[in-house]
Amino acid sequence: MHDLTLLQLFNEDIAAARRLLELIEAEYQALGARDLPRLEVLLGEKQPLLALLSEHGQQRSRIMQELQLSADRAGLEALAARSAQGAELLARGDELAALLEQCQAANLRNGRIVRTGQASVRSVLGILRGGDTPTLYDSRGGTARTTLQRPLSQA
Repeated sequence: MHDLTLLQLFNEDIAAARRLLELIEAEYQALGARDLPRLEVLLGEKQPLLALLSEHGQQRSRIMQELQLSADRAGLEALAARSAQGAELLARGDELAALLEQCQAANLRNGRIVRTGQASVRSVLGILRGGDTPTLYDSRGGTARTTLQRPLSQA
């Protein structure tokens, strides 16, 4: 009974993780194009998938606890050893784990892009506000800061 429930959760989560990976890849494209409206839509589509994956993860953990097994690969192997669907449970668990790792890696990549963009915007805003003055090279090749910088709005 529990093994069939776990199998169903795995199958649903595999479909959700595949869709999430597609959305994260679309997010990458939107970040590259700086398409903010598209990013908002993608975020709205990602939220329910993340909630579903989290909820199912908690359900799987509860089922494994009820069976007095750990909620990791070793616990799943122990359950598979005594289940008629053991091989499929292991295969689906591995497939889900691989998909979630891909989602995490793609999400980290997107996060780096967002942080880089934020740093660029902060730098440009600092220059426009007159707080951050760019360093220039002096006649000896060293960096020298100009002392009479004014905000662009006052130039």
